[in-house]
Amino acid sequence: MADQPQQGGLFGPLDEEEKDKLRVEPCAPPADAIELAPQLPKQLRLGTSSWMFPGWRGLVYAKNAPQKSLSRLGLGAYSQHPLLGTVGIDRTFYGPIGKQDFADYAAQVPDTFRFLVKAWGELTSPTVRGKTGLNPRYLDVDSAIDDVLTPAFEGLDDKLGPLVFQFPPQGKRITKKPEAFADSLHEFFTALPKGVHYAVELRDEDLMTERYVEAITQAGARHCYCVHPRMPSIARQLELAPVNENTLGPIALRWMLHSGLSYEEAKEHYQPFDKIVDGDPDSRKAIAELGTKALDLDVPMTVVVNNKAEGSAPFSVLELAKEIVAAVKATRNA
Repeated sequence: MADQPQQGGLFGPLDEEEKDKLRVEPCAPPADAIELAPQLPKQLRLGTSSWMFPGWRGLVYAKNAPQKSLSRLGLGAYSQHPLLGTVGIDRTFYGPIGKQDFADYAAQVPDTFRFLVKAWGELTSPTVRGKTGLNPRYLDVDSAIDDVLTPAFEGLDDKLGPLVFQFPPQGKRITKKPEAFADSLHEFFTALPKGVHYAVELRDEDLMTERYVEAITQAGARHCYCVHPRMPSIARQLELAPVNENTLGPIALRWMLHSGLSYEEAKEHYQPFDKIVDGDPDSRKAIAELGTKALDLDVPMTVVVNNKAEGSAPFSVLELAKEIVAAVKATRNA
């Protein structure tokens, strides 16, 4: 297990006795996870959209893992699971965090690990809850660089994976003018520093147009494929944002929420997130097929899964790995 940071950022100073009390150990991974891991494409990273769930004791963490330590110190154990090579940092959507916080996360995981970071939601929300008028930080380049990109890049360094700009429902004022929205994204991403995997995730189907895909691609960003009731199927998203020789670049996909449920309904229905409750084989198959495309094109692909997709993200990752390995074998034998 990686040494835990002893000072700064998330943790503050910890003496050896405190570290022993707070330590989070991994559980023994399932045999099929150990068998599957070396068969997955090397450029593919699977993981979950967060990591701090007590219901994962016995799945990811040791059964005696202290609950209060999971959020701060759980990543070392999480990253030892053979199928978990990435994880989402969601707290950054609700407010910026500093360089040291990112560095504390990075210090817990191996060099091969990558973080999917969500950008601050104020950059992607046209209004601010409880306030009238436009949000002054909406698509603000300076804030994106100073509050999001710089601390993430400096804190995570090579362990920074996709930087996801999730756009919540934008409202009729924006959705009725999809071309103007696309042009705004083009201007925004063109102004950001290059060399980072910027990914755009929508919650308005009307905004996913050919112009949108063209605009962000020309600006150096890519569409983030998403399984969510507000969005069309992965197959339909791939029709609008295809993955082929003409669109080479890293792929990000988030498997987020089961159809027919709101976020809060799914949270209540699936807790404590220790088993698959509502399997979604269609989404699993679509993601596996996209994984084979990434393999054929030799491009990196990051997939994170939410507990609210099927009930338990670690189990969903395991089943997805099985599907991907089978799809890759079928493609090679075709």
